Amino acid sequence: MKQNVSIIGAILGAALASCAAQAHQADDPLTRPIAPDYAQRWLTPLPPAHVHGNTYFVGFAGLGVALIRTSDGLILLDGAVPQAVRDVEANIRRLGFRVEDIRYILTTEPHWDHVGGVAALARDSGAIVVAGAPAAEVFRTGRVGSDDPQSAHLTPFPAVANVRAMADGEMLRLGDTTVTARATPGHTAGSMSWSWRSCEGARCLDVVFGASLNAVSADGYRFSDPAHRTVVESFRSSFAAMRALPCDILITSHPDQFGLDARYRRFQAGEQPNPLIDPNACRAYADRAEQRLDARLATEAGQAASPGS
Repeated sequence: MKQNVSIIGAILGAALASCAAQAHQADDPLTRPIAPDYAQRWLTPLPPAHVHGNTYFVGFAGLGVALIRTSDGLILLDGAVPQAVRDVEANIRRLGFRVEDIRYILTTEPHWDHVGGVAALARDSGAIVVAGAPAAEVFRTGRVGSDDPQSAHLTPFPAVANVRAMADGEMLRLGDTTVTARATPGHTAGSMSWSWRSCEGARCLDVVFGASLNAVSADGYRFSDPAHRTVVESFRSSFAAMRALPCDILITSHPDQFGLDARYRRFQAGEQPNPLIDPNACRAYADRAEQRLDARLATEAGQAASPGS
């Protein structure tokens, strides 16, 4: 009888502990959902996968999150939205890695859809968060500045007080891997892409994790406004920088905006040759983004020329 009581007590204790853990997780301020109905469009699941060499994909059809395995720990790129943190961590574990082994979290842009989950991921792993210098300032408050084309409608995200700022061309080394910061401003002033070498046997490929190059804004913002000339110039320089990068594999911060989600599904189906390997990908990505910017500028010019505008 005493043994049965002990067993029942153990079961009840485990159940209560589980409920407490779930309640704590539900109340976690760092994973509280941001715009859940809107964000759901980006969170179509994709199975985590080994892309090539030291490179893995652990994100979603609409939000790119990548992982680099080094000889001295892991590097995570971007953190998706807060409500996706548990899914990102589960994807990492499904590949056989430990969240606690993440040493750095590299970020593309300080918008809630890409870095809303970074504070929780940094807390859970103990990793150092890295960003471009203008983005590092945004991280410390969780609020974008007025110079961001989307500032009027962007939602704040959980702040990260301690962020390491990196400049264009600066290199981060961890174990046997070197990742290079590639400034690609325009979408935000602090947008940063990242590149590294990924070897599988004797075959080494250049991988780029590309920040968004999309010229989008809040209502009422005009890229053609003379006050925003530097933003347009930043986009132009970023297009040129992206085209010039050594680039065999491109992973974008929004995979569905470049068709990477479709390529990824073909890759998962075992298509050969590997559809993720495309030496023209970065050039095509920049070309498409520049076409969108030119179309936006043409539309604004047409609106300005319209009678009564």
